[in-house]
Amino acid sequence: MRKYFLFLISITLLSCSTVSKYKNQPEVLAWEKDIQKFEQLDKSKKYPSDAILFAGSSSIRLWSSLERDMYPFSVIQRGYGGARLSDFAVYASRIFEPHPCSAIVIFIANDITGSDRDKSPQEVAALYGNLLRTIRKSHHDTPVFWIEVTPTSSRWKVWPEIKKANDLIKNICDNHKNTYFIQTDSAFLSESGQPYDELFLSDKLHLNAKGYEVWTEIIKRELSRVLNK
Repeated sequence: MRKYFLFLISITLLSCSTVSKYKNQPEVLAWEKDIQKFEQLDKSKKYPSDAILFAGSSSIRLWSSLERDMYPFSVIQRGYGGARLSDFAVYASRIFEPHPCSAIVIFIANDITGSDRDKSPQEVAALYGNLLRTIRKSHHDTPVFWIEVTPTSSRWKVWPEIKKANDLIKNICDNHKNTYFIQTDSAFLSESGQPYDELFLSDKLHLNAKGYEVWTEIIKRELSRVLNK
């Protein structure tokens, strides 16, 4: 418990200093138009108050069968390509606050990619902690699910760092009420420990139809378990 308490303090301190530095960065401001599109949808479309809000990066945006795959759950889809946790630290209230919902599901996979601008696993976890606190301001008891960042061939060289970030985020989820970590890595790794490329498009990064089928089974099972549906 003491070890986790110290970890939580360090994550909180890092989170506070981290978010402020992203507010005016061009790579974050570049998504303003996408957020405004979401806000226009919020004004023009009615959503059931018990819908599940799926938010995150391109794997959420490209999930064309989401509504069908999640049936009988109703869904709200809020994904944009290239999203990072550093974006969500800035835009989270505008994405989540307008929507009463029965659950929130998040997948964001672009903070560690193998570039020289990658964040550390600790910074990724700190940003997730910040995102969770922002969500809790408007959704105090709503179940929040984090989908584990998937192992892919295109980012395999940084999988150890991604896995470390996954583990830190799982630790946060395990120690917060109504917060859940959806583990998916074993479904996307072969017996030899390598990613199943047949579950991805030719870029070996984004899921294909078979990959979404795997996701659907895992995610829907966890949603049903927690929401008792």
